[in-house]
Amino acid sequence: MDSLVASIAWKERRYLRVLQVDVDERPDLAGRFRVETVPTLVLVKQGRVVERLEGRVSAALLGRAVKSHLSGNQPARAVKDGEQLQRDEARAV
Repeated sequence: MDSLVASIAWKERRYLRVLQVDVDERPDLAGRFRVETVPTLVLVKQGRVVERLEGRVSAALLGRAVKSHLSGNQPARAVKDGEQLQRDEARAV
């Protein structure tokens, strides 16, 4: 995982989940979220894609994008190590 995304994930760990998906291993998810460029960051809130960032982005842009969608959120459900991606988790960031 890119260190920039990892940093934001750590700072906001109470409010979001970050999942990294290998598009070669999960082409179904890549298709579902229309990933055509790597890297692609898809922000999903309440089951809806609310933001899409493709290619390398600056720390400032990524931070603004994430924070703009965090206001009023409830804490995220924890994801256990080794837990398989399930439909609801695929909706997370």
